[in-house]
Amino acid sequence: MGEQMRGTGAGAAEQRYDAVVVGSGVGGLVTAGYLAADGRRVLVLEQHDVAGGNAHVFRRRRRYEFDVGTHYLGDCGPDGLLPAVLSGLGVADRVRFRPLDNEGGFDRIITPTAQVDVPAGWDRYRDRLAAALPAEADAVHRFVDLATAVAGAGRASLLGTPMVELFRRSPQTMRWNRRTLGQALDHCGLSARGRTLLAAQAGNYGAMPDHVGLAEHVTMMDHYLRGAYYPEGGGQALVAAFVEALEAYGGELRTRCQVRRILVGEGRATGVELTDGTRILAPLVVSNADYRSTVLDLCGGEETFPADLVARTRAATMRDAVVAVYVALDTELPGLPNANIWWHATDDMEGAHAAMLEHHARTGTLDRIPQLAFSFASVKDAGSPAVCPPGHSNFQLMTILPSGDGFWGTGGGPLAGEPYRRRPAYLARKREVTELVLDAAEQVLGPFRDRVTHVETSTPLTNERYIRASGGTPYGMATWGPGRQRPDVRTDVEGLYVVGQNTRHGSGMAGVAAGGMAAVSHILGRPLLPEVFAGAVLGDPARLPRREAGWDPLRVSRGRARQQAKGLARIG
Repeated sequence: MGEQMRGTGAGAAEQRYDAVVVGSGVGGLVTAGYLAADGRRVLVLEQHDVAGGNAHVFRRRRRYEFDVGTHYLGDCGPDGLLPAVLSGLGVADRVRFRPLDNEGGFDRIITPTAQVDVPAGWDRYRDRLAAALPAEADAVHRFVDLATAVAGAGRASLLGTPMVELFRRSPQTMRWNRRTLGQALDHCGLSARGRTLLAAQAGNYGAMPDHVGLAEHVTMMDHYLRGAYYPEGGGQALVAAFVEALEAYGGELRTRCQVRRILVGEGRATGVELTDGTRILAPLVVSNADYRSTVLDLCGGEETFPADLVARTRAATMRDAVVAVYVALDTELPGLPNANIWWHATDDMEGAHAAMLEHHARTGTLDRIPQLAFSFASVKDAGSPAVCPPGHSNFQLMTILPSGDGFWGTGGGPLAGEPYRRRPAYLARKREVTELVLDAAEQVLGPFRDRVTHVETSTPLTNERYIRASGGTPYGMATWGPGRQRPDVRTDVEGLYVVGQNTRHGSGMAGVAAGGMAAVSHILGRPLLPEVFAGAVLGDPARLPRREAGWDPLRVSRGRARQQAKGLARIG
């Protein structure tokens, strides 16, 4: 534990650690766990009641548990990325991954004229796309050839091959790293329908093809095409394993503990100050908070960073945000695949999205939901007592909508301190969106409203409130300076690192975990990801706690000091 001492300023307490991690998303927990396993005294600070960021769950009516952001995970087989990261901390056997239907299809894409069930494996994926697009089969083959080359280079880079070597081997492939998915689809000569089928899972990163890099798209697809899985017990089970490793190796998690600012002196990080005035001193600070908030607010902008970086960060735009409608029924839905469903109202995903935005700009209303993603927790984690009672259904409906205050009828969001939740305009828009989403869902699933036992809608402002992300998006920045670059995990401040959805390692659980490994690798001066893939284990797994009967990942994720605190929602 950290050494405590009295402050010299206004008498506020000061504490000392080797490292402080601000925020407890998966990127922050991976970084903290490995630093603790290396023998560092590490403190993780989380403003919410539980750790996990977008991977946390919430419970309702003592019967249902809803996953906020863990809908499926890729690359979780024996040689997978997340199992390797868990294994390096000695907790791989504490998280079981249930496969989705990797043979028949883990994603079902539905448009008015096509259905494609996406299986594991690039070759089988190619064959099913070509069968759905027979007139464009040559274009599909061109695109998949390009995608596998770019994805292969990305995998090699992740596992330690220097970029200069990758450029030497295939400069033509590497040049595509600077181009968009839209440019690649154009290059291959795909129609609007073909573009829709190839980019149907845009909800995984919150951007249309012209606004996302090809490398990010194919990395995401490669991740899932290595096999799609769901963690048994939901995303919180994964989070709890990281928390157990952190605490077993001497680290500490404090929840309901908000950071006011990151302390910087003479060009280096020196610690953090909490909202209650407490100062925690450390020569190493890792921010898993929103990048724009880290630079502009926690670090004071120009007081800490070069003017051009601050200007670039201030001008950054955010990815689209997600509206999620959480639904529970007192019946099972027949005939569901063990897969996500990606439904598109038209064969032109991009045109439909643009038309929705234009209609809202012109009328101030929505007339339809152009696309919808379905995630069925009660199918993926069938039999789990926390998901829902036997014979019930638990699923989530998600769509991409604007995140701006104007769209949601508020004068600001939680980050601006605005009390938005009871504003009539906000509540009216929320009801409007909820009904449109349910209307669209019933087009796919058939009528189910008369069997609903719980329905709840999360907006971008909800997300902003809980994870304090700019724009309420879970996907990070859309633009940050020229091109589609994103920040590295290293900053201009000595001892200050950033991890999470905004870094160049990308969105999603695997992206933020890889970013956390990159940050620790820089700090420790060793290539950790290749090492854990080769079987290296840091720390001593014998120190991990025994899981007693009734073990609850949500309780564990509150941190040891608050496990018995009041207010924990239960099932049953």
